[in-house]
Amino acid sequence: MNALAATNRNFRHAARILGLDSKLEKSLLIPFREIKVECTIPKDDGTLVSYVGFRIQHDNARGPMKGGIRYHPEVDPDEVNALAQLMTWKTAVANIPYGGAKGGIGCNPRDLSISELERLTRVFTQRIHDLIGIHRDVPAPDMGTNAQTMAWILDEYSKFHGHSPAVVTGKPIDLGGSLGRESATGLGVVFATESVLAEYGKSISGMKFVIQGFGNVGSWAAKLIHDRGGKIVAVSDITGAIKNPVGIDIPALLRFKESNASLKEFQGADAMDPNDLLVHECDVLIPCALGGVINKENAADVKAKFIIEAANHPTDPEADEILANKGVVILPDIYANAGGVTVSYFEWVQNIQGFMWEEEKVNCELKRYMHKAFLDIKAMCQIHNCNLRMGAFTLGVNRVARATILRGWEA
Repeated sequence: MNALAATNRNFRHAARILGLDSKLEKSLLIPFREIKVECTIPKDDGTLVSYVGFRIQHDNARGPMKGGIRYHPEVDPDEVNALAQLMTWKTAVANIPYGGAKGGIGCNPRDLSISELERLTRVFTQRIHDLIGIHRDVPAPDMGTNAQTMAWILDEYSKFHGHSPAVVTGKPIDLGGSLGRESATGLGVVFATESVLAEYGKSISGMKFVIQGFGNVGSWAAKLIHDRGGKIVAVSDITGAIKNPVGIDIPALLRFKESNASLKEFQGADAMDPNDLLVHECDVLIPCALGGVINKENAADVKAKFIIEAANHPTDPEADEILANKGVVILPDIYANAGGVTVSYFEWVQNIQGFMWEEEKVNCELKRYMHKAFLDIKAMCQIHNCNLRMGAFTLGVNRVARATILRGWEA
């Protein structure tokens, strides 16, 4: 099932649980605006090349729309639409005053030089600058983009609108980025994991973890779990997968990754088939990579007791049902990976105030928001007698629906 179909299915299930009016339900599902632009740039060799860029602005009932911009060959309107909708529910679950958006350019950033990436980013910003803004739509980094990408967007946008640091988040610290933003999603995943484990009388210390994806989110989650006494028995990235039954030395692996391309060459663990990673023996499985990796083909073989969805849409609805029947506890993506957008909100607030916070305050506030969101989800689970995914979806959809009604959506 593709990401859009799965997201719509979860939304409709939540809408039925909440008893939403059918017209309101349909209204909440339809995106506010869909933008498609052609971005033509000269390559370094002088030839012209054109890429298609998208920005889907899903909902702004609770505040400016918010969401990442990804550079990836498989960016398409359906995927971007699904991710924009997920952002609407995610910001509502975290209870931060944003709506949802998502964007992307269909390109492979690995095939482009730094100067080509800069030209592409600036042209994309020129095409959409009058449709984003501090109080309209605030982009952030995503797959294939980073703080430098945001710096280029900020600079190009400011040429049209004056100095506007709050127009993007995930910026370099020197341009108004927030301390703690780089680790935010991974740290949020850890706070979410602590919250759900505590419900079952457990803690991170001594538990066995498997982490799929060793990019920004996965590597930070691994480091922070290791620091808390968790035992990471297997990890993977696009170069391969490794395992060590007594636990991988994560600080050593992080040092190794800085100077080596392939994970498989790390001496402190054995190489394994990446396809076996998701079904490897562990207590907690944390998918941090692409969507749809846990599906009806492999769900029955998953051995983890807890799945923490650090990636967007890693579990297909069919797999959800299989795992639920096995008693696996799934902490859904719209809560588990909300740490990034929460600290993006803190960055936006700091930019608007023109006053920067200490990293300790950022992390303390993030912990407070993540813990409160878990309690809110748990309350919805008890009210509606549902699992954590539907608890999160009913919480997010209900907040957006209330804001929409209060604003007078039928006028």
